Amino acid sequence: MAQLTSILPEHPGDAAPSRPASVAEVRPRPRPLPTSLAGWGNNLRADCLLAEPELPGEAVASLDRAGTVARGLGRSYGDAALNGGGQVLGLRKLDRFLAFDEATGTLTCEAGVSLDEIIRSFAPRGWFPMITPGTKFVTVGGCIANDIHGKAHHVQGCFSASVDALTVLLASGAVVNATRETNSDLFWGTFGGMGLLGVVLTATIRLRRIETTYFRQRSIKVGDLAEMLAALDEQDRSFPYSVATIDVLATGARLGRGVITVGDHARRDELPPGFAADPLRVSGPPRLTVPFELPELTLNRLSIRAVNAFIQRTQAAAAPFGHYEGFFYPLDKIAHWNRGYGRRGFTQYQFVIPFADGLPRMREILSAILSAGELPFLNVLKRFGKESGGVLSFPRDGYTLAIDFPIRTNTVALLRRLDAMVLAAGGRVYLGKDAYLEAATFRAMYPALERWLAIKAKYDPEGVFTSDLGRRVGLVPAAPGRASP
Repeated sequence: MAQLTSILPEHPGDAAPSRPASVAEVRPRPRPLPTSLAGWGNNLRADCLLAEPELPGEAVASLDRAGTVARGLGRSYGDAALNGGGQVLGLRKLDRFLAFDEATGTLTCEAGVSLDEIIRSFAPRGWFPMITPGTKFVTVGGCIANDIHGKAHHVQGCFSASVDALTVLLASGAVVNATRETNSDLFWGTFGGMGLLGVVLTATIRLRRIETTYFRQRSIKVGDLAEMLAALDEQDRSFPYSVATIDVLATGARLGRGVITVGDHARRDELPPGFAADPLRVSGPPRLTVPFELPELTLNRLSIRAVNAFIQRTQAAAAPFGHYEGFFYPLDKIAHWNRGYGRRGFTQYQFVIPFADGLPRMREILSAILSAGELPFLNVLKRFGKESGGVLSFPRDGYTLAIDFPIRTNTVALLRRLDAMVLAAGGRVYLGKDAYLEAATFRAMYPALERWLAIKAKYDPEGVFTSDLGRRVGLVPAAPGRASP
């Protein structure tokens, strides 16, 4: 095994220190500042006290025992990283690489390191995140709290599959190690635990060896939902990565019409000459940006029709080889794209239902979505594999659909109706995207909740770690004098 090598001088940040920061190093406690925060959906906002430590020891010193929740880059869509009237512990400045084993791709880093930073630093050296969601602008801590998944869950599992160890700041102020063998209940409870057991300070994760940053890919057009699900089932046996986009204008016999894109990491000897000249190319920052929240009138049936048609054409015309930026992160090309949904924001509703009766159940749910008079927009449909070891991790074997809804007068009523349909199908809703799920429905969807609550009582008996989401769905009790959202 190769010796662990310090890589701090190669960290992309301008302020990277010359050595790892010790938990014991404490400068003056960061001063919490009153800040209005929102999730990525911009649909829920809260006035919080934001503290942003720059060293692990400062995080320990900053812990507010009256109630706090950690926050990374704010890419959870709803209220997972909001704590109205209380503290939010921002970890984006805890972004140091600590050690890397070049032989195994094992990286130890602080929780505020983003996948974008990992890609920019390690892809040129032939390494890539093992598991990645649809954006690279998320922190390692956020990936752990949500136990994120990607386009290959059916063969690769959740982010937890790539994590070997954590250090966690507990409510007591102690910093403990957690692995599959040591404090294993804390380890598995943290995945999908939405930051409510403690603050992840560092993580040891395994990266994937790659020859190129390109993907072999192909697209498959399908005519209806039955054909869509059958094609996903077939392609998932041949390609590790697969995702489908549904035509939101197709109803009736054409319901579920869309395009499936499948792919795999390209080898260097497969690349065409233009790509082979720079096989480990890394993309730069977004070239486009949405500078402000667009007027709501710009998002209407006509504009959605035009964008939907563009997406369908683009997906269907996928080139034989594509860069990771377009394959994994198409929306990352536009900075602040969430502003396109206007002042009231949007919610992304993601659910999973079992394979059994998947076709009629998905047809029923999709029909309800497309006939409700709302403006459903961007969407992705995938297959999941078996459940993660994370106690409250979202994925389970089945079909999952994520779809955006601009917030309008009747949107929440539709979501309540969809919740009931998903529950009746034996499915569940993803807390990382959720903003409106009710406590009773959440409890019915997540049968391991009591097990997680026992872990919570063990490590945080006084409920120091709390959030708007936690109070809303019953993961933590409402604080005295503070109602659940």
